[in-house]
Amino acid sequence: MIKRILALCLGTWQVFGQVTDGNTPLHLIPPAYPHAYGKATPASIKEDLDKIYTYLNAVTPMELVDKNTGRSLKSPTTNAMFKKGDYRLFSYEWGVTYSAMLTAAEVSGDSRYKEYALQRMQYLSQLAAYYKSNSSLEEQKSSPVASILHPHALDDAGALGMAMIKGLNTQNKGQLTPVIEHLLDFIMNKEYRLPDGTFARNRPLKNTVWLDDMFMSVPAIAYMGKLTGEKKYFDEATKQVKQFSQRMFDTQKNIFIHGWLEESAVQPKFHWGRANGWAIMAITELLTVLPKEHPDRSVIMDLYLKHVQGLAALQSGSGFWHQLLDKSDTYLETSATAIFTYSICKGINEGWLDYEAFGPMVLLAWEALSTQITPDGKVTGTCVGTGMGFDPAFYYYRPVNPYAAHSYGPMLLAGSEVMKLLKNRSYGINETAVQFLQR
Repeated sequence: MIKRILALCLGTWQVFGQVTDGNTPLHLIPPAYPHAYGKATPASIKEDLDKIYTYLNAVTPMELVDKNTGRSLKSPTTNAMFKKGDYRLFSYEWGVTYSAMLTAAEVSGDSRYKEYALQRMQYLSQLAAYYKSNSSLEEQKSSPVASILHPHALDDAGALGMAMIKGLNTQNKGQLTPVIEHLLDFIMNKEYRLPDGTFARNRPLKNTVWLDDMFMSVPAIAYMGKLTGEKKYFDEATKQVKQFSQRMFDTQKNIFIHGWLEESAVQPKFHWGRANGWAIMAITELLTVLPKEHPDRSVIMDLYLKHVQGLAALQSGSGFWHQLLDKSDTYLETSATAIFTYSICKGINEGWLDYEAFGPMVLLAWEALSTQITPDGKVTGTCVGTGMGFDPAFYYYRPVNPYAAHSYGPMLLAGSEVMKLLKNRSYGINETAVQFLQR
């Protein structure tokens, strides 16, 4: 009907020479959106995800080579290193990517994604077992899997630990379980904490709490609770979220600050996008597995809903979010946008959020994200790794790079959840606006 009216309008314009309120229903003129609007389908999303998969599968070889000669090795040695690819196989970014591959396989039915994740996680576990049994302590610390055997920070343990728990099955239980238990032991018993138990770092200053660490710890702990059935893990996960939020959640804006300094009476308030992404993704993953009867579930859900409201108010007109969320003169950033899209859309699919109210914004966000996928599967517009800064310029001018690994897992997660939404909910265009339809 709308197309017919617009066609009539065009004919009227051709007769009268210009569009006016008298000859045209102006409210039906299609806006000049900067990218596709209301066009996404499960099939188009799968095409985008396939580009990313094909690229990553080609540039993350699962192979050891000799450090000196570069020749391929059939078995591990003390002089081995991973064959160079575009990305590392076990960074925290790749822990997110393995989790995302498992989700993409579940939603799309394409087993290649699952095989990508399981093959690499099992390979890492096999190498860890080999070097632990056959190498001295010094050799372990210089091995290709040194940070798995001897993690130094939550970055080394949390995301990979969660992914391995998600990928655990009867066939690989003997391979993955020792690494899972080792990584969770580090998180629970060895990582540095403040006196009240909150995870912290001693950089850039003593006793600094980084918002990023909510994700680097909480989801792995929560999934360990699901795996073991032990309440202590759920209690620890909810405790961390509560204590992080007490220090860092800005109740005026309903978003988080990036860092908190124990010895500072007034905190620097920089609302960095990706750190807020890590926070809401941690909360989302926790809510996914936290038992409904847990006494803290309502507190965690309330925080999630407030954070979603804060983020929704700050989405740009193009669908992206900004590098500093509340600073519209900072650049539009891909990884934060992808994480928010996943976390909000996951909330819709889980029934925590109204699909009619929040469906259009996640569809807009996905269609913006789709423009950042190159024909060969790279993801552009991603802020590189970022520590904590105490002035705005630090965040304003962080470089972006297509080889920043932080967007690949979130893009796969975002696409998968939007695909799932579109398989279950229909949308249409009403007066040129996306509207999700009741069934």
